Amino acid sequence: MGKLNFRWAINQALDEEMTRDAKVVLLGEDIGRAGGTFGLTRGLYEKYGEWRVKDSPLSEEGLMGTAVGLAIAGYRPVIEIMFMDFITIAMEQLVNQAAKTNFVSGGKITIPLVVRTLGGGGFRGGSHHSQSLEAWFTHVPGLKVVYPSNPEDAKGLLKSAIRDDHPVLFIEHKSLLSLKGEAPDEEYTIPIGKAKIVCKGEHLTILSYGKMVHVCLEGANELEKKGIKAEVIDLRTLLPLDVETIIQSVKKTNHVLIVHEAAKNSGFGAEISALISEQAIYDLDAPVKRLAGLFSTIPVGNAEDFLYPTVLQIIQTAEELVL
Repeated sequence: MGKLNFRWAINQALDEEMTRDAKVVLLGEDIGRAGGTFGLTRGLYEKYGEWRVKDSPLSEEGLMGTAVGLAIAGYRPVIEIMFMDFITIAMEQLVNQAAKTNFVSGGKITIPLVVRTLGGGGFRGGSHHSQSLEAWFTHVPGLKVVYPSNPEDAKGLLKSAIRDDHPVLFIEHKSLLSLKGEAPDEEYTIPIGKAKIVCKGEHLTILSYGKMVHVCLEGANELEKKGIKAEVIDLRTLLPLDVETIIQSVKKTNHVLIVHEAAKNSGFGAEISALISEQAIYDLDAPVKRLAGLFSTIPVGNAEDFLYPTVLQIIQTAEELVL
């Protein structure tokens, strides 16, 4: 095991998969000579050339449509939508074409497409560069939605996404790009659809993904000092969801707290809460609690910090549930 930066975990995964499979091609705005707005594709243009690392025009719709066509033609395109907010421009191609083509062709056509995009706050970019829209896409049959929280998972899951024969939305939280963590030195992949218990506990289950996993872990550390042992689960994949791991933990702890950065209204936490109510309601000793972002347009600058769940809120909510 060695130390790996989140940014370079993404870069390494792309590099290794491009070396392994000549059909893997990259497309996106400024990903070529510039190496990407956040340096995520740095060095790949020089190594693989302009035909495999292609700068695209400023047209997300055209970019997505080109990628769908490449996938149908037998390539494995990995495209970068610079900010998740911009994916709205490409919804038709992603939701109505990429996600449905395998089904409407009777399984004859596969769409091995990865859409990488940066989600969440932390960039201080305001209303058009900071949204968390992942819940939208978990409502679309035919898509897979992946949201890693650390370098090891980011690399292993991205490699699996590139090898998948179906379209995968791969979300990278922009404030985690400089995060360092341990990762295996040798070749590895992480299966899509499997959650990870990152902190074992017996009194409370805390479910989260992306950046909020780290906030939850801080909260769990403080709760342990108070005698409350929280089990923190990093979902890693939202679609497909690892229902088995969630339900097993709920049956053990009998208390549930769901934490995510996206707005609470119709957020992914509501889907998890409903799932638990359907499959484990008699194992609960208290109602499921959700902590999520405020239902607000995201302001520019430091004011955005007031929108998101905090360690203190996690501690207070956990104590209300358990004590």
